[in-house]
Amino acid sequence: MRGVIALSTVLMMLCSPAIAQDEHAARQQLDALGQEIDSLSQRLSATAQARDSAERELQQVETELAETHQRLDALQAERRQLDAETTQLLQHRDRLEAERDAQYAALAQQLAALYRLGPTPQLKLLLNQSDPAELDRMQAYLNRLTQARQQRLTDIRRLDTALADTQQALSERQTRLDTLADELETQSTLLAQRTAERRGVVATLDDRYGSEADRLADLNQSREQAEQQLRAIQAELARLSQPSPTTHITRTQGDLPWPVQGSITADFQRRDGVHYNGIVIQANEGTAVTAVHSGRVVFADWMRGFGNLLIIDHGDQIMTLHAHLQQFSARPGQQVNRGDEIGRVGNSGGQPRSALYFEVRRGGAPINPQRWIARR
Repeated sequence: MRGVIALSTVLMMLCSPAIAQDEHAARQQLDALGQEIDSLSQRLSATAQARDSAERELQQVETELAETHQRLDALQAERRQLDAETTQLLQHRDRLEAERDAQYAALAQQLAALYRLGPTPQLKLLLNQSDPAELDRMQAYLNRLTQARQQRLTDIRRLDTALADTQQALSERQTRLDTLADELETQSTLLAQRTAERRGVVATLDDRYGSEADRLADLNQSREQAEQQLRAIQAELARLSQPSPTTHITRTQGDLPWPVQGSITADFQRRDGVHYNGIVIQANEGTAVTAVHSGRVVFADWMRGFGNLLIIDHGDQIMTLHAHLQQFSARPGQQVNRGDEIGRVGNSGGQPRSALYFEVRRGGAPINPQRWIARR
């Protein structure tokens, strides 16, 4: 999608009084650019090339798998939040109960003091005290004692109300946690089913090859079809009414962070007889994939040869591609910054093992990613 303005650039803009006056207009321009990119993504997805039945089935099951993983992540995140809120509420309830117990204890002391004075302390004071000054002091003491007792009673009522509210909130969260447990079980079952379906589809795809040469030929054909769609994306970006803002990514060449930590199992250009325009980084399934630089997501969808593919436009005609993802953590049109999670490592696209396929492109042409990411 659209490029994104780097944080440093934004800060420089805001520091300039002349440009600051146009900040609202700049925001509107970026929003309009975002709408154009959303439309672009929809058009590209709608015009995907036809695939045979097995490949269409692979796309469907891997897309559903990604959605199931995303739903599970969302449910687990909500459960973690509810667990944290429940812990805080329980701690709050304990504090309220301790405070109420302290108020009851103080009230008991006050009532004991009044009890020792008898049923009519004011009358006794009047009859037994000959010193008017002492009488005034004792009356003031009784008044303060009465006010303190009333305040204790008010505090206890307040604490009772707060405790009732806390208990209600705990009950609501527990009900939601019970519902979440059922939803998580359902989604986990669905995930297992989809995973089994995927294994069957991949086996069907593998069985159709009569030889290794046939498999390599099909892989290269998939690559060429993917290249056509990538060229279409590049052409659409070039036709946007507003060019992607620079993020100065060219200044970071050789110093970009790795999108995921792991070992490179396929170098730039070739692997097992297949022409590759990027590198393959081996990593555990579900490992977070992060943006190597700020930019805007211009594509996040399933593509033949790549599986779940996410593309970021960094401006200056530089794009990064992240393929075989398990799921997406960013959507088309979204601005991302360096280090933001954009997806999870997977094996989509019919891959036999989990890994991240990573490309860097300039003006649509692939360039060696290892010249851009930092040495280890």
